[in-house]
Amino acid sequence: MLVQLAMLMPDWMDPEWLLNWLGDWALWGTLLVIFIECGVLFPILPGDSLLFAVGLFIARGTIDVPLWLACVLLTVAAFLGNVSGYYIGRVLGTSLFTNPNAKFLKPKYIVQTHEFFERYGPRALVLARFVPIVRTFITIVAGAGKMDPKKFFLWTGIGAIIWAPGITLLGHALGNVEFIHAHLESALILLVLVSLLPMVVEIVLARRRKKLGGSEAAAKHAAPKHAGVND
Repeated sequence: MLVQLAMLMPDWMDPEWLLNWLGDWALWGTLLVIFIECGVLFPILPGDSLLFAVGLFIARGTIDVPLWLACVLLTVAAFLGNVSGYYIGRVLGTSLFTNPNAKFLKPKYIVQTHEFFERYGPRALVLARFVPIVRTFITIVAGAGKMDPKKFFLWTGIGAIIWAPGITLLGHALGNVEFIHAHLESALILLVLVSLLPMVVEIVLARRRKKLGGSEAAAKHAAPKHAGVND
């Protein structure tokens, strides 16, 4: 099933094809892709899977760059991409998202991202790193909403540090596992699904907290009232 799904993707969405096509420029091309996906209004790019593939290629020696340097550069690219998206949002607001038939800048994306931001607050900037499309537009929403720049830089920096090196290091750690290398396409799709787990966990915990809060409120309402004055 995963292999069939991978075959439906265009070539440029296949990280292995993309990195091989870039050749000696693989890391620099990856930096550009990460920068664009993290805030420059083009959400349909292989962010998570590309980071994983870079780590794997470094482990295999196909990309001849120190792992630590790749992690630093990828973190910077992810951070600067979000900063660019933030200032695009501050300058243009959501005026670009007016055509419901647009290919990428659909109004529903902004509505969904705004709801996401309202639900999770500043930590949404960290959680959104692991959610395709949302990670692109959440910076626009933050900018359009005039979120405090210092708070934005702090939370988006934390997200960049967790996301970019984290997935790259995972790819590097599994890079010499022959099974992973032989089934890379399936592994990359599985990675995208697994990357959504933090969001799933957060949703489950949020619903549990809401349910618990509702139960406590109901219990207080149902508690018997004691008379405070004796006749």
